[in-house]
Amino acid sequence: MSIRSRICRWLIAAVVAGVVGAGAARAQQIPADEPGFTAFVAERIRAEIRDTPVVIKGPLTLSVGPLQTNLDRIYAFCKANTGGCAREIGAYVSGVKATASSRNDPPTRAALRVVVRSADYMRQALREVDARGPALTRPLAEGLVVVPVLDSPRAVRVFNDKDRAALGLTQDQVFDIAIANLRSSVKPLTTVAKAVPSGQFGTLTGDYYQTSRLALVDSWAPLAQAQGGVLIVAAPSADLVLYASEDSSAAIDALRTLARNMMVRAPKPLSGTLLRWTPKGWQLVR
Repeated sequence: MSIRSRICRWLIAAVVAGVVGAGAARAQQIPADEPGFTAFVAERIRAEIRDTPVVIKGPLTLSVGPLQTNLDRIYAFCKANTGGCAREIGAYVSGVKATASSRNDPPTRAALRVVVRSADYMRQALREVDARGPALTRPLAEGLVVVPVLDSPRAVRVFNDKDRAALGLTQDQVFDIAIANLRSSVKPLTTVAKAVPSGQFGTLTGDYYQTSRLALVDSWAPLAQAQGGVLIVAAPSADLVLYASEDSSAAIDALRTLARNMMVRAPKPLSGTLLRWTPKGWQLVR
């Protein structure tokens, strides 16, 4: 089956899933308008966090105690994926509860990891944190940044400058420790990513830190070598990496189309851009 035929099949399946899910979403009576949706999610959060004030600051904007949370992404997901809306709202509320509960946990070096996020997402995320100091970021590729986080059993939260000062670390030390911790906590890439032939895509999914592997640039060298020196990747959502061994115009167009379609339907979209691996880092595929 050709790449384009395979994508057509995936796109048709996505459309069918959306139609089937529409009835379920209506039954759950989740408001489709921004003010109603905001009020609905606010009530869900209040039911879970009874000792913290939840205030509607505007359409798709809430304050949860000292934190600000924006509903833009979950609202966009619900509009595009009505059948999965209730499930994702539940996951979102659980995440807000965990973040609120863990915000005062002291930072530790052992908890440091890195995640990959879009620069646009980080600009929005910085509006959602309280006055704990700016977050730290490093560029990964055009439009993407590497961000230190603190991983705990309850939540993963952005590591900030106040945390850095509390641990007595420089910014370089923060990234060195976080990347080393990530490297030791994930399975070696050689055991989870196998070379794919021309006309096929490989996937890495099922783990929160799959896209974080992009920060471990050197670890991709064996896969690139096994694919004849060609490795093109996309990270359409926070826990998914697609990769290919072909860089023809048709293959690149197919991978770009698939990545953008999956990004639209993802509850935590990341980026629709494609990256080419080089020994010196990732390069944007235009």
